[in-house]
Amino acid sequence: MSLTINLTPDSLKVLREINPMMMSYNVEFAEVTGGTFWKAYTPGQIAGTEDFYVEPTSEGIAAMYKDLMQIYASINLYDEKLRGLAKELGPVWVRVSGTWATKTYYDFDGTTNGVVPEGYLNVLTKDQWIGVLDFVKAIGAKLIVSVANCPGLHSADEPWNPSEAEKLFGLSKEYGVPIDAAEFANEPNMLEHTGFPHGYTAANYRRDQDLFFKWLSANYPECLKVGPSTTGGDVEFGAGDHAEVKSAGGVEQVVGEIVTCDDLMEGTTEKLDVFSYHYYNGVSERLASVMPEGHWLAHQAATEPYLAVAPTFAETYVPLRDKYVPGGEMWVTESGDAGGGGNTWASTYLDVIRTLNELGTFATITDGVIFHNTLASSDYGFLAREVFDPRPNYFAVLLWNRLMGTTVYDSEEPIREGAHVFAHSRKDGKEGFAYLIINNSLTESTFVELPKAAKRYTLAGENGNIRSTVMTLNGSPLVLGENNTLPSLEGVDQEAGKVELAPGTCTFLVI
Repeated sequence: MSLTINLTPDSLKVLREINPMMMSYNVEFAEVTGGTFWKAYTPGQIAGTEDFYVEPTSEGIAAMYKDLMQIYASINLYDEKLRGLAKELGPVWVRVSGTWATKTYYDFDGTTNGVVPEGYLNVLTKDQWIGVLDFVKAIGAKLIVSVANCPGLHSADEPWNPSEAEKLFGLSKEYGVPIDAAEFANEPNMLEHTGFPHGYTAANYRRDQDLFFKWLSANYPECLKVGPSTTGGDVEFGAGDHAEVKSAGGVEQVVGEIVTCDDLMEGTTEKLDVFSYHYYNGVSERLASVMPEGHWLAHQAATEPYLAVAPTFAETYVPLRDKYVPGGEMWVTESGDAGGGGNTWASTYLDVIRTLNELGTFATITDGVIFHNTLASSDYGFLAREVFDPRPNYFAVLLWNRLMGTTVYDSEEPIREGAHVFAHSRKDGKEGFAYLIINNSLTESTFVELPKAAKRYTLAGENGNIRSTVMTLNGSPLVLGENNTLPSLEGVDQEAGKVELAPGTCTFLVI
């Protein structure tokens, strides 16, 4: 049955002011150095006409990596197309981290000749890091990193030391692009699986996080201290057709012991500036055979239980933020549709519904930053790898950034199928309001009683295909033009009265 929504802009109540850089993104450390990352899906798998399946083995996921991963060259952060599209998103935070960061040796004097030192997994050159700094400077961004903490640096019994971190922070400051924020490690609650020394415990982590942040305060006091950047272990949510799902979407099956935020933070002495966690809506088809409880099917990707995962994560972590970083912002330092490089539909219009819903719900719950994973790596990237063509999610967040202001209002509409309604101030600073209305019903239209004339921006899959790799704005395909120029992102005039929002569409109304 179709819904009718009555917009009441004259009676909206303010909820909060949000960070103007809320929509930010990751550039994977593995992209910067080059190396293995998730193997791309085929066009048929993306379209949903070809199944993706990897046979699990008794040896676990490590033995499956040969079928799941491939070697990529390092990203060209000087590419004009990449820089131009990144800059269009506006001022953002860029996070250069990931599991690789924990295990990378900084060879800034060129002594290794490309040979990875014992106890590390990767090498970062001076030119590669300067490429990151030049990129951040060129697009007017702020930079957040994590640092090395692996067997090459120290054993579990030995305290962490800043010999590698000083190289990274020192070069950045000397080059004129200082690091603005830092986490100690990426996903530390997976302990050894994230690259820590053999036998590393939560107690070792607490000791070393304090050492890192104490060193940071003494040497780079302007740098924000962010943590603990956990993934799973704290949130229980439903996935797939299962009635109950273990915490972390089944990640314990792969990594063994997984500890909680409390395990990592209780008893630490160094105060953080920002609380951080990671959110993925589940695991992708690449990991589904070994973690079936954590995988959602494509036909569930617009349902209420699926879309509830992101706000459930946020609501779970708010009291932990209040406990460990009272008064601080909450940052989602990795966010995406699915761990394991994204689902087959991550690069299609279907994931736009989840992405915009995440932004809308997060803004109603807390202030902070969401780092989409990634800018241009794997299937969940805003841009296609190497060629940097924008995917539907890129244009969706570009419109969000251009239209939705930083004052968040109570829309006075409960979230339900067909009516995910979010209200903000106008980004252009003019008097009025910007609404985002997501009709996540794939079968029924939603109707809106619009009290005033507005500009309308309706997003949909091209030719009605929800899994299209091309998204339309008011019926026009959003693709780059000659010389990589952006398509028109102008709205159309919408008269006051009853407005129909077709099934599976996302509509901005600027009043």
